Amino acid sequence: QVQLVESGGGLVPPGGSLRLSCAISGSIIADSYQGWYRQVPGNQREFVASITPDGSTNYADFVKDRFTVSRDNAKNTIYLQMNSLKSEDTGVYYCREYAFPHIWGQGTQVTVSS
Repeated sequence: QVQLVESGGGLVPPGGSLRLSCAISGSIIADSYQGWYRQVPGNQREFVASITPDGSTNYADFVKDRFTVSRDNAKNTIYLQMNSLKSEDTGVYYCREYAFPHIWGQGTQVTVSS
């Protein structure tokens, strides 16, 4: 059974940083793509970033040059380093294992506020 467990969210002031983690069990991340999504209040869930098996990355325009997605195959975990956070980055962040696209974790809340 595939499980996704996100962590690392919290409350930070504008301009601050957070590092999110997503531990994936039941699937070998080195064999597939993974991504990060977020759901901002009042909006649908949206794509943030993705990473391929060879480490290539892709980002939504609104996070380019601020966020970095990475992976640790040994830990079967992906990360999202978020810098220069803005109030509009507030939301619940989810990871996704594209080999099992219908499965979502519980998400982790990120609140950017002074």
